[in-house]
Amino acid sequence: MKPQLLKVSMGPAQSFSVRQDSRPVMNNKWHYHPEVELIHFNKGYGTQFVGDSIAKFESGDLLLIGSNLPHYWKFEESFLNESPYDADIKVAHFSENFLGNLFLNLPENKPIKDILEKSKRGIRIIDGDKGKIAELLDLMLLSNGTERIIYMIQALLEISRSKHIEVLSSLGFVYNMEEIDKDRIKDIYEYSYANFRNKINLEEIADVAKVSPNSFCRYFKSRTQKTYSQFLMEIKVGQACRLLIDKKMNIKQVCYESGFNNFASFHKCFKGITGKSPLMYQREFSAV
Repeated sequence: MKPQLLKVSMGPAQSFSVRQDSRPVMNNKWHYHPEVELIHFNKGYGTQFVGDSIAKFESGDLLLIGSNLPHYWKFEESFLNESPYDADIKVAHFSENFLGNLFLNLPENKPIKDILEKSKRGIRIIDGDKGKIAELLDLMLLSNGTERIIYMIQALLEISRSKHIEVLSSLGFVYNMEEIDKDRIKDIYEYSYANFRNKINLEEIADVAKVSPNSFCRYFKSRTQKTYSQFLMEIKVGQACRLLIDKKMNIKQVCYESGFNNFASFHKCFKGITGKSPLMYQREFSAV
């Protein structure tokens, strides 16, 4: 199933949009858009789909969803029909460069640039002053002109100060070569994505990185905070998630097309990363 491209409406005198919803019809489809999305669920709960991640969301959750990352908020039925159970959602959509191409490259703005990079996999803010960020969204709704832009910058700065955020989608699902700014890591990623269906031995990938096999494991973990085998597994499961969502292959075909040698290993690894069996994962996306 392919996500739908959603057209975000902007006012003629506005560089980004902010709205408040009580009926979540705009969020109630599997979709994507070029704009970054900042969303606060003041009231509402259900199941969220972000990239290849499936999890529950609830009142108070605050998320930042990067450009072109597919997502969908499946609200419980009580929020979708005429009833006293109104939702309360505030959402802002903005281009990464809505302040101009030079803004994010200013050294003072590195924290904001870094958090926008992380948002490309979707992030949920766990700690930090979520109340203040929600209040800034309220102020954006009520303001115009330069004040509105200042409130958005303040919101992004508050998010960048959060010590604990949850990255939602796997690296394998949203990989983009242009995001990798170091040539050596770029070469490792490029080779891994081109060859993950085959067995990649340590000597082979160390040669790509131009380091010794003994040094490679330490080097890779120091740059990515995970082992190379974990990284390869995320790529394979990310590929499997895409194929399961597309529903063009049966599950056994997905297993082998994703680089697994046997179905038992595929099932175990897939459930270990996603928390669900491949069949349950596909069924949940089929309900989107």
